[in-house]
Amino acid sequence: MIDAEILLSTEKDALPALSKTLKPEDLDTLVDWLSEKDDKLRYSSLLVLHSRSKDSDDLYKYWDVFVSKLKSDNSYQRSIGLMMIAANVRWDKNSLFEAVFDDYCALLSDEKPITVRQCIQSFENIVPHKPLLNAKIADILMDIDILNAKETMRKLFLTDIINILLLIRKQAKSDEIEKYISDALLGGILDSKAKKALTAALLS
Repeated sequence: MIDAEILLSTEKDALPALSKTLKPEDLDTLVDWLSEKDDKLRYSSLLVLHSRSKDSDDLYKYWDVFVSKLKSDNSYQRSIGLMMIAANVRWDKNSLFEAVFDDYCALLSDEKPITVRQCIQSFENIVPHKPLLNAKIADILMDIDILNAKETMRKLFLTDIINILLLIRKQAKSDEIEKYISDALLGGILDSKAKKALTAALLS
């Protein structure tokens, strides 16, 4: 049975291996620790559970717990909620994600830039498993007002958005996505290095 000492003494790169050894009672404990105020305990619990979600559907039963975090007053909890939901979308046999889609996407307007980025990036785990939502996801991402963000965040937001659009584009191209990417290449938000990487991604 896992305890805080075992978790905190495990190196970060060993946490995925630890996740494969968890017992059912360990899951309850780790999900509870997601609400811990201790940063290290909370973060380590998140990493273990996130890794576990890649290999097993046994965290899907905690879906409502993760959903409840989306509207938390605490930004860490909002981020945890969205990341754990995204990690478990692959097991969403009951189409629960569709029911919380609007609340999930509301975090794209979160007051915390890091939460916005995490929300955008999380679609990497959602797009492959929810193809019927991909057009809607693309529209929502392309509708984000990049210029309304702090100048230091604009390139990061735009790069994150384009990475998801490229993923969607592999499944289905659209004129809107092509134009968005073209405008990004011609615009002044991305630097030359980012534009070069984007051009290479388009050709791959």
